[in-house]
Amino acid sequence: MADGIHYIGKFLIIFGIIIVAVGVLLLISVKIPWIGRLPGDIIIQKKNFTFYFPLATSILISVVLTLFFWLISRR
Repeated sequence: MADGIHYIGKFLIIFGIIIVAVGVLLLISVKIPWIGRLPGDIIIQKKNFTFYFPLATSILISVVLTLFFWLISRR
């Protein structure tokens, strides 16, 4: 029983750190003007409709996170 509570405690701490990290990224993303406006991002604008798909931005974030988690897992 104590192992289950210990596992839940670790999970909550890690989840809290992830939420804080996402919050910090949202706060600093305003100061990075090129995020979301890379050459591979798809924007289709019509009269009453706008479709936005940040393809290049998603790929860039994926590569950065992959490298980050790979570096962490090497320990």
